[in-house]
Amino acid sequence: MIELERTYLAKSLPEGLKNARSMEIIDIYIPKGERHPTLRIRKLGEKFEITKKYPVAEGDSSELHEHTIQLDAEEFAAFSGIDGRRIRKLRYYYNCNGRTAEIDVFKDALEGLVLVDFEFESAEEKQKFRMPEFCLAEVTQEEFIAGGMLCGKNYGGIEKELAKFNYKKLFLK
Repeated sequence: MIELERTYLAKSLPEGLKNARSMEIIDIYIPKGERHPTLRIRKLGEKFEITKKYPVAEGDSSELHEHTIQLDAEEFAAFSGIDGRRIRKLRYYYNCNGRTAEIDVFKDALEGLVLVDFEFESAEEKQKFRMPEFCLAEVTQEEFIAGGMLCGKNYGGIEKELAKFNYKKLFLK
């Protein structure tokens, strides 16, 4: 499957976000020693999966090959013992002009970071999409913001890159 998406830094948290459906996500990226791991073990609410993602074209992260295998709780528990880099976030599914925005509010060492993803059915749909007001800047092509690059880091470790976009920490109260 090819994933077509656009990723944005949030400028603000949209009104009513607390009322949107949400779930906790725990990601474990392996191998731990890899600069940008492409293999991810995920707990998404009560669902579990292992996914491998890699760019369709070299240097272009806007289109990714994505291979996912569903796991059961026991399989996830076995994989979660692997020494990998971890990340935790709350994902909110927010209705934005008839589309679903996946708004990730990061926890723990990355608290203050909020990313917004939109997925598309076609390249044309993706190209026509306009950034919503609550978003600051598109970061789809920014390597530092990819899950495999964020995992294992703290906010201070990405603050310099975020400053290029005048990003200000956001917290859901």
